[in-house]
Amino acid sequence: MSRPFPSRSSSSSGPFVRVNGKIRAREVRVIGTDGKQLGVLQLGDALNMARAAGVDLVEIAANATPPVCRLVDYGKYRYEQAKRDKESKKHQHANKVKEVQLSPKIDPHDLGVKIEHAIDFLSEDMKVKITLKFRGREMAHTEFGFQVINKFLAEVAPFGHPDFQPKLIGRGINVMISPLPRTKRPRNPKQLEAGGHASSEQPRPENNHQNSPVHVERSVNSFGKDSGNFANNPFAQLEVNR
Repeated sequence: MSRPFPSRSSSSSGPFVRVNGKIRAREVRVIGTDGKQLGVLQLGDALNMARAAGVDLVEIAANATPPVCRLVDYGKYRYEQAKRDKESKKHQHANKVKEVQLSPKIDPHDLGVKIEHAIDFLSEDMKVKITLKFRGREMAHTEFGFQVINKFLAEVAPFGHPDFQPKLIGRGINVMISPLPRTKRPRNPKQLEAGGHASSEQPRPENNHQNSPVHVERSVNSFGKDSGNFANNPFAQLEVNR
């Protein structure tokens, strides 16, 4: 099938989109540049209409009967599509769940590291699932596990809240933490520290010519020149018997 004008191929990274001469249907439902439906047209008539308007004929609903095409500049269409995809991805972080595993006898330092990881996840709008497992006779003293969980929740409280109270299920305690809205939670402490280090850096002082090695070398050389001898000559005080 001959193409009325060169078509622009779609990007290989995104979904395949038929444009202009790559459209296979004989009849298409056309949407104008202003968003209004122009009815069902023959493919040739739709291509001529796109050429007259200086835009592309882009197939936006290939599975429809007949397929739906839109008169739009293909570069603009790709830009709008990428922008919509980017906006939708912003709301997908809350659907991601990161798991943090604890134990009743966890070391305080390890607990602090786990808390930092949870704060990082919550600062990126991700949910955090806390799992504490008991082993062997640790099931006889589950209160220690709840103490660890409650301490963990208290540390991350400024960044997230539990969806439900910690529950003992089988041989472990589970709780899900959801991030607070960005307007109600502080910034990540790591970001604040990075900003503080960057702002606390002082500019380097300018080179002082009096203390530079070149000046010292010149002083030594000038001293040797004025005295007629080498500077710090170890043989200066040596008497030679003739």
